Amino acid sequence: MEENTLSVLKIAPGQHPQQVEIDNDLKALQQAVGGSIAAVYPFADPVAIICNDDGKLMGLPLNRALRDEDGQMYDVVAGDFLVVGLGEEDFASLSPEMAQKYEQLFHQPEAFLKLGNRLLVLPVPDEPPTEKPRTKPTAEYDR
Repeated sequence: MEENTLSVLKIAPGQHPQQVEIDNDLKALQQAVGGSIAAVYPFADPVAIICNDDGKLMGLPLNRALRDEDGQMYDVVAGDFLVVGLGEEDFASLSPEMAQKYEQLFHQPEAFLKLGNRLLVLPVPDEPPTEKPRTKPTAEYDR
C-alpha cells in the first residue's frame, strides 16, 4: 500500500462499516465526511474518529452513539465518519486487528429516537429474509 493512502473504516448512517482506501490528505478526509473535519479520540486504542465538525448543526443524520466504559451513551456522531489509525505524528492505516475490532463495535447500525430531551438509541435489525406475501388467507381467517 502506498504511503499516501490509508486503509480505514468508513461508517455511514444506517449501514455496516466498510473498509476503504482513502488519500491521507485533508481534502480527501473532508470529502469523506462532507465538510470540515473534527478528530476525536474516545478510545484507549491508537485510533481516531474523523467526523464532520458541524454534522449536528448541519442536521446530518445521526449515525452511531459513542459510549463510555459502562456502555452509557455520552455523544452521537452525525453523518458519515471514519475510524483511522494513529501513527507517530499523523493518521495511519488501521491494523487488521483494529479494523476488525471497530468493525464489530460499530457493526450494527443505530437509529435515534428523540423523547422529550432524551435520546433513545435503537439497534437497527438486519433486514429479515423476505417472505413471499401470502395471497391465500389462512384457515383461521376464512371463517
